[in-house]
Amino acid sequence: MIGFVRGILLEKEAPHLTVEVNGIGYEIQMALNNFGNLPSVGKEISLYTHLIKREDGEFLYGFINKEQRTLFRSLIKISNIGPKIALAILAVMEPHVFAQYLSNNDVAALERIPGIGTKTARRLIIEMRDKITTWENFGHANAGFDTAMQDAISALVALGYKPQEAQHALITHKNKNLPSEELIRLALKKIK
Repeated sequence: MIGFVRGILLEKEAPHLTVEVNGIGYEIQMALNNFGNLPSVGKEISLYTHLIKREDGEFLYGFINKEQRTLFRSLIKISNIGPKIALAILAVMEPHVFAQYLSNNDVAALERIPGIGTKTARRLIIEMRDKITTWENFGHANAGFDTAMQDAISALVALGYKPQEAQHALITHKNKNLPSEELIRLALKKIK
């Protein structure tokens, strides 16, 4: 198992990047929202990884922190949830936000993730309910934000903004009890 890679970033074309480690180039797939956090080509990079071997090849998946990798590994153990859907989940929300949706039985929020329908959302809630505490304390940066605020942050991250940018754009509206659509609109005005 290849659990960690440190080397020089050679290429980055979402959803793939290539990292050179001692003369060997590792092709790694990542969640799209992480590409904004990567260094520029030619710089050193460190990633947590997970290797999947299948009949059609070996695939290496990269994560910027252990929490993302832990959630990815748990997700791919669920029937009908493969690496593609697991990366889609990671692309739109942090592990602690995902845990909050699970603990709130929020099927509608999970259905907004590309590739997740009602049946899959319900299966995720049922099969992952006992694992919720694993991620609830990850990503303290969003702690104290209500669900609408967290939805807005997740939506902005899905649009390609860094989590810190999204939080900074929304922090002044933290206790105003606005719907997520309004928060997104206000944040986009501030960011541009």
